Amino acid sequence: MTRFVGLLYSISLPQGKRVLNEPLRTLLETLGYRNVRTLLATGNVVFDAKDTDARALEKTIEPAFAEMFGRHIDFIVREGDRWQALVQGNPFPEQSKSEGSRVAVRVMRASVTSAAQTLIVERAGNAEIVRFVDGDPWIYFGDGIGRSKLAAVLTPKRTGVGTARNWNTVKKIADVL
Repeated sequence: MTRFVGLLYSISLPQGKRVLNEPLRTLLETLGYRNVRTLLATGNVVFDAKDTDARALEKTIEPAFAEMFGRHIDFIVREGDRWQALVQGNPFPEQSKSEGSRVAVRVMRASVTSAAQTLIVERAGNAEIVRFVDGDPWIYFGDGIGRSKLAAVLTPKRTGVGTARNWNTVKKIADVL
């Protein structure tokens, strides 16, 4: 068995509903995954699977999710050891200690393209610092995430399929691994 991290792009469902932890856990257990644990209320799951191919897991989980919840939502899967490497690769260790909610990584299904990298860097505000580590964009939001104009750029259509998590969430997931 291999340990994985799964991340929903969004927890918003039709008619203003949200994906709750218990139904998400039940879905993964129904698909045969073991030791399923949801974290926080933002679509984070840690689980064990016999399959070792993260992309194959995404292709299994996404249609099952759409059937159960009535909406397709991208589900990004990373092997546990790749998640630990992501944690170790944090390019903002000092900011993360005191401002973990202002440091975020967009976990990508495939490495962000050079065109998307250019777009992200060009759109970053003066108080934002952007770094790319192993295909994922990391951003320090000096004025806070809520004030940033990068949200309009960090979308699947503009930068590729991925989902953002702040440092506090990244660490909590790593702790569960």
